[in-house]
Amino acid sequence: MTTDDPEAVAEEVFAALADPSRRSILASLAAGGPATATDLADRLPITRQAIAKHLALLSEAGLVVAEPGERRRVRYRVDSAPMKVAQQFLAALSRDWDGPLSALQQHLGRP
Repeated sequence: MTTDDPEAVAEEVFAALADPSRRSILASLAAGGPATATDLADRLPITRQAIAKHLALLSEAGLVVAEPGERRRVRYRVDSAPMKVAQQFLAALSRDWDGPLSALQQHLGRP
């Protein structure tokens, strides 16, 4: 995904991470390094076809990058840039809520 809109990037990341299978695929790539869909199917209890579909969505969200490998095999690696944008979006959202929540706690007399 290539956009300058942090909210749009965050939305894509959150949608991609909503599925536990996609989270497992990302975790496997993060822990084991670049891998093909077949490699991931060997590591995870997910079919190769399902992994390929999940990788396509993760790629659309910018969370994985496809790299050509030997013998026309495509390897996928994690790209953390969209995740960082989503983290920044959440941090900004949190800051927006911290002030009003503190004021409400003070108003209610809670520490």
